[in-house]
Amino acid sequence: MDFDQELETNLHILNTARGMVATAITAPKAKGINNIQTKILIGQDIAPIIEEMEKLSLEKALPFFKRDAENLKLTPVLVLIGTKISYRGIPNCGFCGNADCADNKAKGGLCSYDITDLGIAIGQATAFALNNHVDHRVFFTAGKAAINLKILEECKLIYAIPLSVYGKNIYYDRG
Repeated sequence: MDFDQELETNLHILNTARGMVATAITAPKAKGINNIQTKILIGQDIAPIIEEMEKLSLEKALPFFKRDAENLKLTPVLVLIGTKISYRGIPNCGFCGNADCADNKAKGGLCSYDITDLGIAIGQATAFALNNHVDHRVFFTAGKAAINLKILEECKLIYAIPLSVYGKNIYYDRG
């Protein structure tokens, strides 16, 4: 790929990431409360996440963290999507498995609505990437590294979506 083609491809990937972020933020939310947080990392800004994934791979004996880190070394743009945790105060809900929001909060639990909203936001964002013909995959491994590094400071749950354009999707058939 020559310089001009690579530049155009990377601009397309970056514009797709921007659209993914907008899509995640505007995705439907329970009670209309937006706790979704996003961040786009480009080029060398991804390096701390790679280092943290490699560290976790060694410390926790999790080889798939290393495998995913290797993928990120070939990734020009990484989208992070996370959620803050709130307690909506819905009477008699118990969807989280606790008696109510006060009980859930006292136990340090996670609100099921925030988790559901995050899933919807990720689904919308990945659909945007798919519709823009940009290869991607949802990585909880890179999300865990982002949580450890406090990249989205207020988020207790984060997933990462690496983006690339090659002749074959590098995030599948990895062994």
